[in-house]
Amino acid sequence: MPTRPGLLECIERYYAAAPLPDARIEVVGALDVPIGDPAWPYSARPRAGGGRVTEDDVRAALALQENGGVPVALEWVPECSPEAAAAARAAGLTVEELPLLVAVDPLELLFPAGVRLYVVGADDPELPHYQRVAATAFAHPGGRADVRDVPLDTSPDARARTAALRERIAAGRTVMMVAVEDGQPVAVGSHQPVDIGGSEISEVVGVATSPRLRGRGLGAGMASALVAHARETADMVFLAAGDDDVARVYERVGFARLATAAVADRRPAD
Repeated sequence: MPTRPGLLECIERYYAAAPLPDARIEVVGALDVPIGDPAWPYSARPRAGGGRVTEDDVRAALALQENGGVPVALEWVPECSPEAAAAARAAGLTVEELPLLVAVDPLELLFPAGVRLYVVGADDPELPHYQRVAATAFAHPGGRADVRDVPLDTSPDARARTAALRERIAAGRTVMMVAVEDGQPVAVGSHQPVDIGGSEISEVVGVATSPRLRGRGLGAGMASALVAHARETADMVFLAAGDDDVARVYERVGFARLATAAVADRRPAD
């Protein structure tokens, strides 16, 4: 296993490479600003070797994002860019710090009886329903909402997100899994592999369980399955957890805390 600085360098290289097939990269001071399809946006990030991030850099990046029609957002690793938080707050953004973990000793977990796991194909007609599971779960982080009571989003933006996801699945840039019980999707998640100089790194994202079914180990089982699939080809698998409680769940399935992932946008502060 590489040393901690080596792992962080790999993650930074991953984040720099991930937008390249989808977006043009605008350079603003110490920041790289990807401008591409709003249906699959990327955040601005500090550029390797770009120096200290300033408030002026952040404000210029936000203007580019607004003009390009993509969400206003900045992400960074505080251990690598400790000054970015102050610059983001000075520019009027709300900053949130999340645990950053790496898979070191993954465990193979079994789903409850009656739950089956599938790798999602690009032409799966149920893809919008799988996306609804994630949207409902993230909209009700502490609730017990029933996905079946949530109308399917058929707006143009939702259709564009589904089309972008289909393209990524077809290209192998997103691997999505769904857990199904009694014909209904109950948990979803993805990992997103990126080749960096012949070495593959993958980030686990979007692990979500139907709110009414939380507490059955579905999220942990999904994370375990995604790591197992990713490690068939990837040299490193990592993720950013939503909070410390979620991080502890991932630690129980073989992840270890590495550092912090910071995100900043215009959400109102709590």
